[in-house]
Amino acid sequence: MSSPISRRAALASTAVVLTPQSATPQWQPPAALVKAHDDAIDARLKAQITTPGHRFFGGIADADGLVHGGSTGGMLHTFGLGYLLPQSRYHKNPLMLERMKMVCQYLDAHTSPAGNIDLLITNFNSPPDSAFMVWGVGQIALLARRYGISEVEKLVEPVLRRAGRGMATGGIHTPNHRWVLSSALAQIHELYPDPSYTRRIDAWLAEGIDIDSDGQYTERSTGGYNGITNRALTILAVKLNKPHLLEPVRRNLDAMLYLLHPGEEVVTDISRRQDLYTAGTMVGYALALKYLAVHDSNGVYETLARRFPPSLSDTLEYPELQQSGPAPKPVPTDYVKELPFLNVARVRRGNRSATLMLDGRTRFFGIRNGKAVIESVRFGSLFFGKAQFAPQRAWRAPDVNGRPQWILEQSLDAPYYQPLDKPEFVGTEDWGDARLRRKRTEMNYLTYRVTITETARGFSLKFDAEGPRDLPVMIEFALRPGGQLTGPTPHPRAKDCHLLKSGTASYSVGPDTLRFGPGLAEHEAISGRGIDAKLPGPAVFLTGFAPFSRTIEIEA
Repeated sequence: MSSPISRRAALASTAVVLTPQSATPQWQPPAALVKAHDDAIDARLKAQITTPGHRFFGGIADADGLVHGGSTGGMLHTFGLGYLLPQSRYHKNPLMLERMKMVCQYLDAHTSPAGNIDLLITNFNSPPDSAFMVWGVGQIALLARRYGISEVEKLVEPVLRRAGRGMATGGIHTPNHRWVLSSALAQIHELYPDPSYTRRIDAWLAEGIDIDSDGQYTERSTGGYNGITNRALTILAVKLNKPHLLEPVRRNLDAMLYLLHPGEEVVTDISRRQDLYTAGTMVGYALALKYLAVHDSNGVYETLARRFPPSLSDTLEYPELQQSGPAPKPVPTDYVKELPFLNVARVRRGNRSATLMLDGRTRFFGIRNGKAVIESVRFGSLFFGKAQFAPQRAWRAPDVNGRPQWILEQSLDAPYYQPLDKPEFVGTEDWGDARLRRKRTEMNYLTYRVTITETARGFSLKFDAEGPRDLPVMIEFALRPGGQLTGPTPHPRAKDCHLLKSGTASYSVGPDTLRFGPGLAEHEAISGRGIDAKLPGPAVFLTGFAPFSRTIEIEA
């Protein structure tokens, strides 16, 4: 079982200090939030390893029996908040201190001499994992100080000082780690000032904040690390009195307004991290949304903040988050938005939401109607093992009847090779260089074109492939699992794959439906050399032969 302050759960966590001088909060937490936290304590009490002599005594194991420093250290936050919170049934319960001491024993035994913890699935002697842990542990130390409960702060102070030592000299892996480390050091510095912390923070900040002209950070991780970075920059802005660091947070939040599907699910198609094509929400943005809703009197942020409220511990700690905020304003739901730096276009019409990837990706289009989702559309053929359509060129064409249109193209060739003009020995290591000097004959050419046009009820996708006669061609519609599919025929050999031989396919989730067609299935070849693996879930294929031209209407 993982802790709320594990690295993965940190995507949804927003625990920071925004008003260092604030007094003990007067805000009364809703009983449901307190109960949820107490239930989390119950679960961790059962899961914590308490067997004397156990290799990971004091820790908490994941489903594979691995014990990580971050999730274990996160129990200091879980147990500590229960001990501090007057409304909790664990308030001032000595069991919380006992279990926190066990966590500290684990950390004493499993922290490197440099001061860093491990994430056993990938990272060892890891300053970034220490930083993720500090987000929660540092908050508990500060709350304990404010509540005047010194026994809790005394327990966690050595953990924080040791982590601070490691982070003040340690390195990073990914762009967001710079800001995570810096914000964690800022938390510790507020409690236990040390010039080595601010020197290290300044060194990272000297690199500048990595945000592009479309409001995305380097990792473009809309379902994960955007929220992490916004949170870290908010910590730094307030703790170190650097309000200019809130500006990239605003830019990212403003950009995200046009990367939302119905229900505020985020568009993850652009991500460079593990959240690519996953279903994520704005929960990881909660702190930044609420803080800036209040700070800037931004009603659009307030609307999202009410949908994704800050955590219990955040709201206890920061009076800003306890305010009702400005009057909510609607989030944009009717637009055509082009993101030129990302090479992405977004079209939103209420419950209908479409994303066009114009940056050369093979999954170039996705659309949904409410909860009915076509995750992606792909085009391909069996052309010399290299013909998964990946657009080389994409542009906005003139509107059709006032509606936007885009064109995507790719040109490929495939030769055969003649003997070298001047005979020479070609060894096993010489083949590649020699091929460059061979005459190319029996040339084959393939040109793809996909024309995407918005219609009154959805989109029209016209697929063209000009290539060798009888070249097998296939179109793939990847569907999100969980819906009801009617119309296509199950593929006789491929699991979760269907052929739309004629008519229309219908995919429904509750009252939400997507329809697409007409079908065509002139052969059953849907994979081969150079064809990427399909996404999890059902997929519907249309197949034919070059020269190929087919228009598919998608209705939402």
